[in-house]
Amino acid sequence: MKFKDIRDMRQQVLIKQQNKVDGTMSLNTYQFDQVRVRNKLARMVILHEYPLSIVDHIEFREFVADLQPMFKLVIRNTLKSDILKIYDNEREKTLKMTDKNGSRMAITTNMWTSNNKKRGFVYVPSPHTKDVLAEVLVDCLLEWNIDRKLSTITIDNCSTNDVMIRLLLNKLDTSSLMLGGSMFHMRCATHILNLIVQDGLSLIGDGIKRIRDSVIYCIGSPKRRQKFEENAHQLRVQCTKELVLDCKTR
Repeated sequence: MKFKDIRDMRQQVLIKQQNKVDGTMSLNTYQFDQVRVRNKLARMVILHEYPLSIVDHIEFREFVADLQPMFKLVIRNTLKSDILKIYDNEREKTLKMTDKNGSRMAITTNMWTSNNKKRGFVYVPSPHTKDVLAEVLVDCLLEWNIDRKLSTITIDNCSTNDVMIRLLLNKLDTSSLMLGGSMFHMRCATHILNLIVQDGLSLIGDGIKRIRDSVIYCIGSPKRRQKFEENAHQLRVQCTKELVLDCKTR
């Protein structure tokens, strides 16, 4: 085929496509789209949580150049802008979906400290007092327009959260809540169960400490680990598992 513009000849290539139903193969033309590929790059960074600096990595730039020389790799600020556009679009779709949905929402919230905040939904400024927590949560509910669509909120069983709930109810329209908000506060059953277990474990804390110290000693070096396995074999202890130090918070 003859092309009037040399750029068209470079953009259009033949690609092989397989029919998922009958397995037949066909050849179709593919035309490169800079905007579409930029969007794919941004979604890749979001999905796999790659750093924005990936577009500055030498090997990545060379890989992209060899894979598709026509793609103009963006700088990190442009990549950040593309990611924020995707967020805005997804947020708009979510708002429309929740507005059409007549059901109520049960939410849960928790606080943790993170160095990069990449997994956090909302940044909470210090100090994390009951007033700050209530204000941030109300702002979030209003931002997503779900303050009148709530059923319950589940939080950890602590005194700070008890006061926060009272402040939250003062800021919300209780007439829009079920039973005037009397069932609004739900205490996390997992957290309560953990408190019960920790209270019970405290009775045998000395024995647990000895076990942990023994495990730490045995796995402290390859020689000790090997000696432990030899002793277990000598005592005919049949086990394929290894000693693992438990995590206290789990």
